[in-house]
Amino acid sequence: MRQWIRPIVGAILLVIGVIWVMQGSGAMGHGGMSGHSQWLIIGLIVAVAGLVLLGGAIARMLRGGRV
Repeated sequence: MRQWIRPIVGAILLVIGVIWVMQGSGAMGHGGMSGHSQWLIIGLIVAVAGLVLLGGAIARMLRGGRV
């Protein structure tokens, strides 16, 4: 079960980061976060962190090692 923690957390961070990027850029309608560039930057950082976790976990799976 522990082997799935890293890819699941990575996928969740990626999704949250993309949502924050879209809200920060104003692409997701009107709301408290809409159009604020700080959320765009935070979203990019969170999405990249998610990609790193997810990519590392997938690479380990493909090499046959433990995640």
